Amino acid sequence: MSDSLSPELLAALATAAATKTLLVALDFDGTMSPLVDRAEDARALPGSAAALRDLAQLPRTTTALISGRALDSLRRVASPEPETLLIGSHGAEAWTGPGGAPLELTPSQVEILRHATGAVQQVVDAHPGTLLELKPAGVVLHMRTADAETAQSAATAARAALSSLDGVHLSNGKNVLELSVVQADKGRGLQSLRELTAATAVVFAGDDVTDEHALKTLQAPDVGIKVGDGESAATYRITSPEHLVEVLQELVRLRRAGVST
Repeated sequence: MSDSLSPELLAALATAAATKTLLVALDFDGTMSPLVDRAEDARALPGSAAALRDLAQLPRTTTALISGRALDSLRRVASPEPETLLIGSHGAEAWTGPGGAPLELTPSQVEILRHATGAVQQVVDAHPGTLLELKPAGVVLHMRTADAETAQSAATAARAALSSLDGVHLSNGKNVLELSVVQADKGRGLQSLRELTAATAVVFAGDDVTDEHALKTLQAPDVGIKVGDGESAATYRITSPEHLVEVLQELVRLRRAGVST
């Protein structure tokens, strides 16, 4: 048992671990992986990756990653187990098994995305240190490597440039501004996984404001964990991805003992 996790969190994990059908769904960046300047450099902490693999092998236990990353990017950095379900692009993309249908945009959405990409590219060209990332259903303005004044100016310029486009959905993250032509969020993604797996309890952890959509869907005996600082709907809080290792290891221990009895 971990000495650094609160007694309340340990008790909640024990209750969730005893449920009939458990879904363990995690954000990746800032949760399983420490935040890094270059998105392609992110990797899960070894302890979290190992614990998630162990959970995926247990009976009546499903693991999932719910990320703002596009699915291809998520697969590259997370190297998930074949059994792990994936929600990407804040819910716009999903991988729920070999028979799942890929995301397909309408011609109108394709055209909107083309205009939005051009608008964001102009912002990036005028603001050193910012980057553009393309996703299957959207485009992201990254500002982590820009100075604070430039980042704020870029975000303001991007919002102004995109305000005239209908059918776009903007969301803020940590030093990112994301546009999607598909209305989706992590809450809807988590709900779809809950229904798919018939989970009787969910453990979810995330660090970003976009994870709040998922945290707000939870109710007992679910366990919602906020990683790091900031206001949150989560009932429980840990300080860093390093402490998530302890959470997952404890969950493995509890779940393993429960499903073997």
